[in-house]
Amino acid sequence: MSSDRDLSSMPDEALVAAAKGGELAAFEELVARHRDKVYARALSILRNEQDAVDLSQEAWIKAWQRLQQFQGDSSFATWITRIVINLCLDHLRRQKRSGAESLEAIEQEVGNIERLMPPVSFNPTAGLERAELQARIWEAMGRLSVAHRTVLILHEFEGMEYRRIAEVMRCSLGTVMSRLFYARRRLAALLADLKNEPDAPKDPS
Repeated sequence: MSSDRDLSSMPDEALVAAAKGGELAAFEELVARHRDKVYARALSILRNEQDAVDLSQEAWIKAWQRLQQFQGDSSFATWITRIVINLCLDHLRRQKRSGAESLEAIEQEVGNIERLMPPVSFNPTAGLERAELQARIWEAMGRLSVAHRTVLILHEFEGMEYRRIAEVMRCSLGTVMSRLFYARRRLAALLADLKNEPDAPKDPS
């Protein structure tokens, strides 16, 4: 009987198969395993805790509804993460429609200026402990624009290729490259500023 099985020891693939067969407990185990990452990804994009909670819950509902469509071409973790990312981007697009300025035009202007600047060649995070480094990275990420933060997350954390990012964000390949270029430079500069703040630890001399 399924109730006698130790679901916690089963790999995701087996849990997905069981959930497709109608075993709700198997899907609940998948939720327990991956809900923190799903919420963290939503929060990293939206920077709003309540919106992140709402869209994370919506992502799990959609995952259950679409589970039969999941063919295992990627890991379950990748699949559910992409569902929540798409929900977050749709949410941001709805918010953006009320704005009058063109983000694309602004980024093109900024990108032209950035291309004239010398590359960042220093390591702004040298000497920081791992936990502190993670906290400072997320603090810096929060200062990026939604578009720049999202493209950085999709490429660096989710491993998406440029063309896939362009499809997800509904923009051109050139825009993806421009946003990623700017986001990396901006993040490095922000981390350098954070490291030089008075409360930052000093490098050993």
